[in-house]
Amino acid sequence: MASPKVYFVRHGQTEWNAAGRFQGTQDIPLNERGKGQAVRSGELLADILAADSHDPAKIPFVSSPLGRARHTMELLRGALGVPPHGYQLDDRLREVGYGHWEGSTLVQMEQSHPEHFARREVDKWGVPPPGGESYASVTLRMRDWYDSLLQDTVCVSHGGSCRALMVALDAETPVRAVDIFIEQGVIYVFSDGRVEKHS
Repeated sequence: MASPKVYFVRHGQTEWNAAGRFQGTQDIPLNERGKGQAVRSGELLADILAADSHDPAKIPFVSSPLGRARHTMELLRGALGVPPHGYQLDDRLREVGYGHWEGSTLVQMEQSHPEHFARREVDKWGVPPPGGESYASVTLRMRDWYDSLLQDTVCVSHGGSCRALMVALDAETPVRAVDIFIEQGVIYVFSDGRVEKHS
């Protein structure tokens, strides 16, 4: 049996995204640009699902429980013409926890914990933020989530979670994945050990 395909959407922009603040588990709402990106994702997804012979009313949709992901999912589903709330939540899709650094910019992170920041610069995948999660541990929960899928699935999640999924599915190495910019308003399709961006 073919491995399930994942249609991955990063949530739309928030004011903290725009300001370069790390959100992690904080529940920051979409801004106006983010709402537009969510609708754009739905329009892109309509064409991608049609090309793969998927009916949007029949394929599973699952979201991170954080509000910015749920709102993106509901706008995206509206653009697909299916009921906004017809999706599941899965806590494994939440963003990387940034612990004490949530709400901080990179400059503020370095100022607050200079030695820890320096250690993490050397090994961003393995060293967690103070009080937070490492990418390595997030990779395990993203793999666990993927292994629970029974069929092709649409998910709305986060930038860090997307990097972790790339590594979990052997589409990228940790060294490369950690610095990949995950875009908003696009679709990442994970299939057969590869990931392809549609914009």
